[in-house]
Amino acid sequence: MMNASTAGSAVQWWQRGIIYQIYPRSFADSNGDGLGDLPGIIGKLDYLRWLGVDAIWLSPIYPSPMADFGYDISDYTAVHPMFGTMEDFDRLLASAHALGLKVLLDLVPNHTSDQHPWFLESRASRNNPKRNWYIWKDPAPDGGPPNNWLSTFGGSAWEFDRRTAQYYYHAYLKEQPDLNWRQPAVQEAVHGVMRFWLDRGADGFRVDVIWHLIKDSEFRANPPNPEYRPGEWAYRQLLATYTTDRPEIHQIIAGMRAVMDGYRDRLMIGEVYLPVERLVTYYGAGGDGLHLPFNFQLIELPWRADAIASAVQAYEAALPPYGWPNWVLGNHDKPRIASRVGRAQARIAALLLLTLRGTPTLYYGDEIGMTDVPIPPEFIQDPWEKNVPGFGFGRDPVRTPMQWDGSPQAGFTAGTPWLPISPFAATTNVAAERDDPTSLLSLYRRLIQLRRAEAALSVGSYRPGLAEGDLLCYYRESVSNRFLIALNFSNRPKLTLCPGRGAIALSTHLDRQDAPCEDKLELRQHEGVIVRLLS
Repeated sequence: MMNASTAGSAVQWWQRGIIYQIYPRSFADSNGDGLGDLPGIIGKLDYLRWLGVDAIWLSPIYPSPMADFGYDISDYTAVHPMFGTMEDFDRLLASAHALGLKVLLDLVPNHTSDQHPWFLESRASRNNPKRNWYIWKDPAPDGGPPNNWLSTFGGSAWEFDRRTAQYYYHAYLKEQPDLNWRQPAVQEAVHGVMRFWLDRGADGFRVDVIWHLIKDSEFRANPPNPEYRPGEWAYRQLLATYTTDRPEIHQIIAGMRAVMDGYRDRLMIGEVYLPVERLVTYYGAGGDGLHLPFNFQLIELPWRADAIASAVQAYEAALPPYGWPNWVLGNHDKPRIASRVGRAQARIAALLLLTLRGTPTLYYGDEIGMTDVPIPPEFIQDPWEKNVPGFGFGRDPVRTPMQWDGSPQAGFTAGTPWLPISPFAATTNVAAERDDPTSLLSLYRRLIQLRRAEAALSVGSYRPGLAEGDLLCYYRESVSNRFLIALNFSNRPKLTLCPGRGAIALSTHLDRQDAPCEDKLELRQHEGVIVRLLS
């Protein structure tokens, strides 16, 4: 299989670029209150420019009661005082742009806080003009919820409102009522929010749970999941047939994309947890949908060469001609890559992420090998873990403070951090790894530099090679250069063929650069290499 290369044609910044996700509460605290903030991020922009990323994506910074740590928004066009002021945001934007960094914001259009003025009006009476901005239904004949729809965060997705004697729908917490995207007024209101930030200079959005936006107009009951087993997470009892991925969603996304297209060089990414054949439909008909529907396969797949090779080929084959691929190793909701695959294989993961065709997204701290931090019961913050304990859904372990140095609070804060610092922070931190030419951080920086220098590695074509046992090989090619990428997923040496003559451009062990390679390529345990093919 050979796909088209864009190396010789004009490409968008986000096709060549690398996105870096920042969880603002945990990145850098400038005032000692134990919470990260916008001035803290400003103080670390030089580090991000040094690392070589092209854009930062900020998890929500808006005013919120923080029932779900900012994903319950009470004002879409302001900054929460814990993060700073609108002037701080403008300064962040100007400082980032001066360094050549783009800034993406989280857009959360599926639901608001129950404290948002829109919802306060909606629940005030059945006759309020904003009543239909949210999803209200009469009780079932027995007085219970209107149907069997479930909340991801536990229990029924319907909450009874005594004042108006109806239920409202919430896909997540009851404090997060879902907006009714079938209402044109809701669509225009969110479009206005988008324009507010785009006019201010934001470079785009990551759109939260976008596949949830439209629900079944007939409110049909979700069918049973035939694969559910007693004792599993209760939400899996039902298939989300009528609450997610409805056909009308693509018209809604096209409307959002039209807003984006009114601005130059802006990017819209969507959070979509769906199988590949459904995921790719979110590029829209003819490309009028998301620029990048997030591809989470590297988070969810078994860490095996064959599984990854098959998934890459299936994804490449499913992409429409106008669809640009993307890959994600970690985010604020899933276990960290170094915890999932181990520290040695985290280097393989870095090489994989930064050499597959498509836009990579890095999660803060993964570049230094941060791992999930055990959270004692008394420090648990995540409402998902509190509501549905015992299933490992808690997201606190992956949201702990960034480890900047070996000081007691890891250089994150002068106060008491909102979540515990990793016990490994004394050695796994930016200061220690920046000075170590063999560190994971050094590997990430070297990989990013090579990717930036070689069009074949950023926008070149992808061609599969050998995928056998613990060995995965593939090629990246442009008009002027060809590279072989070979990855050893095991703790044993591996031998593979090197087609023609070449030289090692980079090893995950950060040694033997420029070593010749002809006919045979020897990989050490947990080693990946990029070979520049010369003939």
